[in-house]
Parts: sequence; structure tokens; C-alpha cells
Amino acid sequence: MCRRPPTALRSLVQILTVALLGSALSSPLVLAAERKDAPAKKAKVSVAAATPQGKSVVKAASSQPARKSVAKTTERAPVVVSRNARGAAANKMVALAPPPKGRGKAAQRAALAAAAATAATVVAAKPSFGELAGLHHATDPLELKSSVALVIDQDTQEVLLRKNEQAILPIASLTKLMTGLLISEARLPMHEPITITQEDVDTEKGSRSRLSVGTTLTRQEMLHLALMSSENRAANALGRTYPGGLGTFVAKMNAKARQLGMADTRYVEPTGLSSNNQSSARDLAMLVNVASRDPLLREFSTSPGHEVAVGQRTLQYNNTNRLVKNPDWDTGLQKTGYIAEAGRCLVMQTKVAGRKLIMVFLDSAGKYSRLGDAERVRNWVEARQHSLHSAANRTQLQALNR
Repeated sequence: MCRRPPTALRSLVQILTVALLGSALSSPLVLAAERKDAPAKKAKVSVAAATPQGKSVVKAASSQPARKSVAKTTERAPVVVSRNARGAAANKMVALAPPPKGRGKAAQRAALAAAAATAATVVAAKPSFGELAGLHHATDPLELKSSVALVIDQDTQEVLLRKNEQAILPIASLTKLMTGLLISEARLPMHEPITITQEDVDTEKGSRSRLSVGTTLTRQEMLHLALMSSENRAANALGRTYPGGLGTFVAKMNAKARQLGMADTRYVEPTGLSSNNQSSARDLAMLVNVASRDPLLREFSTSPGHEVAVGQRTLQYNNTNRLVKNPDWDTGLQKTGYIAEAGRCLVMQTKVAGRKLIMVFLDSAGKYSRLGDAERVRNWVEARQHSLHSAANRTQLQALNR
């Protein structure tokens, strides 16, 4: 009697198990592979050259039907965009798995080839809309990892840095900034209890939440969690319980965007889980400019952590942006976002070298690269201001010596 099938089945189970574990642990491997895979020479291109068809290129990508995702949360799912990185990860997984026993060499090679294909499928993530539109090929003086960036002096409106700022892309949980602005401006009872229902469960991406169906918190706590920890069920519940319901709330979101002059912006729901929530860096800078003047949004979005009582339990939530805990940063408002179609996103209002700046970073490929881009901009602005002050002092000294 043939005993090979059970052995082959065990080998396949082992391969798939290693593949699944590898996908969760692939970030260091991916980052290293991406650095190695970086092109030796990048042609510096203008914004127009980076997107030859302009906005239509990005919108063409956005018209593709959204695919189901198994990401556990919208903020922590690994991003894998390098083809070489995917191959390296898959090869490592297959190397760790034991070869099938009781077969000839040809059969073993075929089994390992199939296992490599399976492992690569497990690790691979779909590219962002920005990558599909070719925005990753654009360069900038600071070598930012985000394909879209915009830095503005909030007081003077001087543009300090721009990169593909006209591109219209999915904005993920940056959506919640508009959600929070509407809730704050509506002056609804902040201590009114709101209960999570099945309508608030994510069927778009399958993301998880610690706010189970039936959980009741105040509107204020829901808003706090939505802005600080990007809690999707909390954000959806805020829109669902708005006077007139969710449809009215989304209509208000779009009306507010038009009122602020955000011509490139469109919302279809209040969480950012849908890739049809889209905007440009220019529009988001307008939103940050207005939202940063709201004391409640400033407080909740920059809160390092918050505890909520749920039944007999106390849940600890933390901010998705670790820069709010950094004493070197004076952050007035911030919001992070991630879905695969949008890449890693970040907006901030912060003070650097005595200047109030609005920073927008979209479609960043690495898990921490959006924060790294913020650090790069901060260092650049500080050096720039120091150089300007030194030049002014020299001019003043020369005038006195005449």
C-alpha cells in the first residue's frame, strides 16, 4: 500500500505554516532586499513627467474593483512592494521547510517549485495606486520614501517642499480627520452613549477591533479612539449615529470638502477602509490647516495613550504615531493611515525652527518610512533656517563694519 500521500501532506502543511509565519516576520528582510534592489541611477523628473497623464493615471488605478484583504488592522499590515524581496522571502521559507520524502529527485524539485510559488503568494501584497501610476519613480532633494509629499508654512502659506502634490490617491485613515472635524463642529452631546453594532464591523478589509459588537462608549471616547488609535468601528459608529444617519454624514463630509476648496477630494465612508476615499496632498494640507485650529482634534489626535472601560475590562489604546511621544517634536495635530491601495500615509501640523509647518506624506512603502520622511524634512528645515540666520547675521555684521 502506498504511504507517500500522508508524507507529502505533512510536508505541504509544514511549508504553508512556515510561509504564513514568514509573512508576519518579513519586514526586516523586505527592507534589506528593497535597499539592495534600489536602482543604481534615478533620473530626476518633474511632477508632470512623473505622471504623464496627470490625474487620469491615478484614477484609472482607482477604478479597479477592490479586492478583499486579510490584514488584521489598517495600521500594522506588512507592505511588500519589491519583487526581489518577495522572491528572497519565498526562497527563505522554502529553504526552512523539509523536503518531501519518499520521492524521486524530479518529483522533489517539482514539489519545491510549487511550494515556492505558494510561499510567494502568501508574502506578496498588491501594489499601491501610487506605485501603479509610476509615482515611485519621482525623485526629490531629500530622497523621501513617500511618493507624494507637501510641506507648507502654515502662517505664510509658503511651499517649502513639493512632490507629486497634485496626484489623487486613496488616503486610508486620514479620512478620520474629516470625520472628527464634522463631529466636533456638530456640537453633538459628547457624553451620549454609542453602542457598536454589526453595521460597524469591517467587511471591506476584514480588519479586527477590540470594540466588539455591543460595546458602549460615549461619543467623546469614540472620537478619541478614532483619531488617536485609528479605531475603525468607532469612526463608523460616529458617522452612523450622526443625525440623519451614515448617508447624511458622508454627504456632509463631501460638502465640507467643497466648502474648504478641496476639489480633488471624495469620501464614500467615514473610516478610510475604502480605496474610493481619495484626495491630494494639496487638499489634505487645507484640511490640516482647518482641523489644527480645533482644540478637541488637537488634543485627541496627539494623545499618547488612553484607557477605556469596557464592561469589567480596561482597554489600553496607544497612538499610531510614535512621534507624539518624542520630546523633540512639537506636534499640534497628526493622523496616520494605511491600506494596501494607499500605502503608509501621514499628515502633521508641527513647529520646526520656530515655524508652524503642515506636512503631508502619502504612499510611503515602508512601515516606518513616513516617520523617517518627517524626520528628514525636520532636519532639512532646521539646517535651512540656521543657514538663513547665519547669512543674515553676516550681512548685519558687514553693515556695522562699514
